[in-house]
Amino acid sequence: MEIIPAIDIKDGECVRLYKGDFAEKTVYGDPVEMAKLWANKGASRLHIVDLDGALDGQPQNLDLIAEIINEVQLPVQVGGGIRDKKTIKQYLNIGVERVIIGTAAIKNPNLVIDAIDKFGAERIVVGIDAKNGQVATEGWLETSDTSAVELGIKMKNKGVKWVVYTDISRDGTLSGPNIESTKKLAKKTGLQVIASGGISDIEDIRSLKELEGQGVKAAITGKALYSESLDLKEAIEVTE
Repeated sequence: MEIIPAIDIKDGECVRLYKGDFAEKTVYGDPVEMAKLWANKGASRLHIVDLDGALDGQPQNLDLIAEIINEVQLPVQVGGGIRDKKTIKQYLNIGVERVIIGTAAIKNPNLVIDAIDKFGAERIVVGIDAKNGQVATEGWLETSDTSAVELGIKMKNKGVKWVVYTDISRDGTLSGPNIESTKKLAKKTGLQVIASGGISDIEDIRSLKELEGQGVKAAITGKALYSESLDLKEAIEVTE
């Protein structure tokens, strides 16, 4: 199972939000320096979210993300405000390996189909962000009538292979990942799941590692790394 450090960008800074609340953010400094730190500690991939883009519906930190890619030479997956093929192409052109489609997967599912046809299923990831089991959109500010599992099945039928699953109520809280919901999504959809939200320590990593055979192939962690309640090197050793 792969451990993927998260770098969330807001106003040019690396931040972490509490339960996705933009009013409750902690600033951790320069995103490029953070990327170098995680690369030096052995990260094999980075998860970058353009929070400004998520709010505005279009990329706001393209140059900064390009700088990160050039500096660390690691595969990068990016989400936040990706609503059309033009934006997907912009990201792929600067060297992003995987593009994560969130809100648009609910509001414009044909974009997912077109993107997979054009760029391939390994490069297009759907972000399923759930609040009380229901999918949230628009930077987590709105909640839809679609459940995480329903969206997962729909996306699988459209050719999607990978999803990032985030339980918003756990994100940035260090309260532990939602193991049951993550396992349920992987089991009922047959998708390869990247778990996100709530990881607090090495025991959480061990718990997610046990789901690897059921389709949970990676885990994104942010707050735990920044608060040093989880050591990246140890997490990588446990999952290898």
